[in-house]
Amino acid sequence: MSVVDHNAIELSPRISEADVADYIALLKPRVMSLVIFTALVGLVIAPVHVHPVLAFTSILCIAVGAGASGALNMWYESDIDALMSRTANRPIPRGRITRPEALAFGMTLAFFSVMTLGILVNWVAGGLLAFTIFFYVVIYTIGLKRWTAQNIVIGGAAGALPPVVAWAAATGSVSMEPLLLFLIIFFWTPPHFWALALFRSDDYARAGVPMLPVVAGPDATRLQILLYTIVLVAVAFAPWPLGYFDAVYGVTSLVLGAGMLALAVNVYRRRQGSEALRATRKLFAFSILYLFALFATLLIEVVAHAVAPSIW
Repeated sequence: MSVVDHNAIELSPRISEADVADYIALLKPRVMSLVIFTALVGLVIAPVHVHPVLAFTSILCIAVGAGASGALNMWYESDIDALMSRTANRPIPRGRITRPEALAFGMTLAFFSVMTLGILVNWVAGGLLAFTIFFYVVIYTIGLKRWTAQNIVIGGAAGALPPVVAWAAATGSVSMEPLLLFLIIFFWTPPHFWALALFRSDDYARAGVPMLPVVAGPDATRLQILLYTIVLVAVAFAPWPLGYFDAVYGVTSLVLGAGMLALAVNVYRRRQGSEALRATRKLFAFSILYLFALFATLLIEVVAHAVAPSIW
């Protein structure tokens, strides 16, 4: 009799303990907020008028697609998330959501975000969104993250695509302006995440993730941060002399770039103890401000052009 009862318990469906907050956490809301903002800039700077409903639909679909990528990333990485202090409180390691639930949630969001964007806006944008999700989940999460120290470099392409998707949603095509935004985010990603990896290297080592500080060591990582920052500053400045963005953007990129470069040099020079830790934390924090301020400048320029075109 006890055997029958035991089997009945094992075969009974599990009642999910997840609440709304757990499913929101699966979406990686911090990453999603950055995706929404960069996509909004890509949409706004497009040289066409976009109906507000289509603009809202586009940004919503891109945001949901980013959330789907986050959920599928957590589904696949739940084993290493449980080993890292930074991610141990995510819904799957805590037992709030099961891996099949996260998989179903992520796939559903991915399907509906791509189909909605394709049907209601255009299929160029829908196809690019599908590729972005595929690249982040399959190429980066499944294919690169656990196998190469260049995971962040190559995988960063997925995080750099939202402005391109948004531009395509507005115009039905891709041109140089969104590709410049893509390059800025692409070259921003390595110094941003390697700064995090420097002061979280024990976490990555414990989980067996071959981040650059774990594989090549902190000194080599500091050099790579500096080199990528130099390229980033140059790439971010280039749209002004090339004639794509205005002088306000150009000057802002120089000021922000000088700050980013100074902090990268500080990370390269300070290699021991608490000073090294503070340097990497400062660079990580400033890198977020850097990207936000750079893209916000473009947004402000567009608004200023619309409000007072004679001044601009």
